[in-house]
This record gives sequence, C-alpha cells and structure tokens, in this order.
Amino acid sequence: MTELTVTAQPYPFVLDPATTALVIIDMQRDFVEPGGFGETLGNNVSLLQCVVPPLREVLDAARALGLTVIHTREGHVPDLSDCPPAKLQRGEPSLRIGDPGPKGRILVRGEYGHDIIDDLAPIAGELVIDKPGKGAFHGTTFGAELQSRGITRLIVTGVTTEVCVHTTVREANDRGYECLVLSDCTGSYFPEFQRVGLAMIAAQGGIFGWVAPSEALLAALTPQEVPS
Repeated sequence: MTELTVTAQPYPFVLDPATTALVIIDMQRDFVEPGGFGETLGNNVSLLQCVVPPLREVLDAARALGLTVIHTREGHVPDLSDCPPAKLQRGEPSLRIGDPGPKGRILVRGEYGHDIIDDLAPIAGELVIDKPGKGAFHGTTFGAELQSRGITRLIVTGVTTEVCVHTTVREANDRGYECLVLSDCTGSYFPEFQRVGLAMIAAQGGIFGWVAPSEALLAALTPQEVPS
C-alpha cells in the first residue's frame, strides 16, 4: 500500500500502514468510569468519556485497514510488589491502589476495573500491554513487540494526555519512533492540561511528534472513491 498523508501540526504526518501501529493507552474502567481510581483522586471522569466515540471510529477504521492495534493497561500485580511506595502513598485519594473498590481492587491486574471499557475492548490478535508505570516502555515488552513487527510510527490515543500519553510519546521519541497524537482521541481530567499537553507535543517543529484531529486521520485512512 502506498504511503498516506495526514494533515497535522506542525506539518503533514506521512505513514505507511504496514509499519504503523494504533496505540490505545489506558482506556480502563478505573480511569474512565465512576468508581475507579480516577474518581478516587477527586476527578470528574465524565471529562474522559467524550474520547470514546471518536476513538471507536478510529479503531474501527484501523481494524478495517489492517493496522497493528496495541492496547495498554496501567496496573499492578495482586501483591503490589511492582508498585513503588512513592506511587502507592502519593496524595490523599479516597481509595489507594490495591484497596477494594466498586469495580474490584483499585488498579490491580485481573480486576474488573483494571480492564478496558467494553466499547474499546481488544479483539483476537490485538496486543495488550500491561504496564506498572506511566509509560508503555517501562517494565514491559512494548518496545520489543514494536521491533518484532517492524513498527516505526505510532498513532497515539487514550488517557490521560499529560500523564500516560505524554510519557509514552516522550519515551517513543527518544527511541526514534514518529508519533501522531490524535487531539480528540486523548483526554484529561483538566481541560487546561489537555490544551497545553497537546501544544507541547507539536511545539518547536514537532519536538515530540505531531498532533491532528481524528477526522484528519480518517480522511487519510478511508479509501477515496475514484470517479468513473
């Protein structure tokens, strides 16, 4: 397949579907739905739910085109041995990591709240990376999986923009990956963080990557009818 061009900031993003992966970061019940870790921190989780419809449209298009699709989940093993004390004790949430909550133990692997929301659930053949930290590379096989698949470009989506999305994009940038972040397929509990987080990625000629709305990507991914 020929290369596709996406209208983006700071300039067009060019991708080859064969070497590009859609990365969906941490669209988990614990972050997106009431009763999870995000809400225990005092956040309005409804601010993340607007990400779901455009992201579902992008996911459907990526699947139809045969793009590599990778999901990530932040969480910890049941004994919390991979959760540093500094993370476990930070802040004053109503429930801490590992505590019983409405959706099971907070941010613990295998619990209902740790899993990805139904609307974006992985299908057979899609990779799921469980990560103990903010970035997708730390303590995971993410980098090795990308290399084994010949992936050089990432379309990055998910939550939250200023935390796990930013950390992953920065890690990827340092490893030589070209990253396109979809502005309406990423979300934050803080509108100002969302705005600034996206601006930081594309600043200074794309210091960390590119930014575009999902409609720009979909226009590039969707085959155009040729007039007869």
